Amino acid sequence: METNKIEQTIRSLIDIFYDAGKLSLDLRAKGLTEHIKKDKTPVTNGDIEVNRIILKNLKKLTPNIPIVSEETAENKDLNLETFWLVDPIDGTYDYIHNRDEFTLNAGLIINKEAIAGIIYAPGKNRMFYSFGNKLSYELKNNKEEIINNKKIDKDNIKAVSYSNNLMPKIKEIHNKLNVKEYVKMKSSLKFCVVATGEYQIYVAEPRAHEWDIAAGHAILKNSGGTVTDFDGNNISYGKDGFKNPSIILKSTEGI
Repeated sequence: METNKIEQTIRSLIDIFYDAGKLSLDLRAKGLTEHIKKDKTPVTNGDIEVNRIILKNLKKLTPNIPIVSEETAENKDLNLETFWLVDPIDGTYDYIHNRDEFTLNAGLIINKEAIAGIIYAPGKNRMFYSFGNKLSYELKNNKEEIINNKKIDKDNIKAVSYSNNLMPKIKEIHNKLNVKEYVKMKSSLKFCVVATGEYQIYVAEPRAHEWDIAAGHAILKNSGGTVTDFDGNNISYGKDGFKNPSIILKSTEGI
């Protein structure tokens, strides 16, 4: 897929994500219906409707690229190298409980690598996207702001964490990286705030799935940050069961 086509596709998704995000908030205001999936995680009519909108438009924009979504079974049994990974609502628990950190996500995988992506946090009205190296942006008041230039104070490293209670291995890595404070953040918004430099670190032991991280991986990597496992290996996509390894996010390579 050519670079200009990737850019065109990501830009075409911006208004689609704004509309889907508005719908997610409207449905929540009316009162969500929810049930528990086989993996014992919640899903709502908001997840399903947002998923429908995103998939419908991706199929129009890139009809030859398969889509793997958290909320559908389609294509999950294929050995894919180039495909979309979609998490229509990441942070469903926060979505259900009227919190604002939940996000809408689509990441483009090419040759098993995260190349481009878009993340929208409708509750915070924050839109992030990327379509290539050094081409990561936040859209603020209809103005596109590049998020590749970050100044890091190595004496004041701040982290985001999935939980307030850190596992011993995560504490060890925080100490090694001189993390002074951390805050809890459950959705893919953590990739975005690390990409902007608001926070500098995120560390997690193996958990969740590839659709939770693909869009954020592309945005952070293309902003000059790094995404690796605990051993410093790059993270590829299309793995068995779409399971994630351990993960360390850094806002720049210099940390």
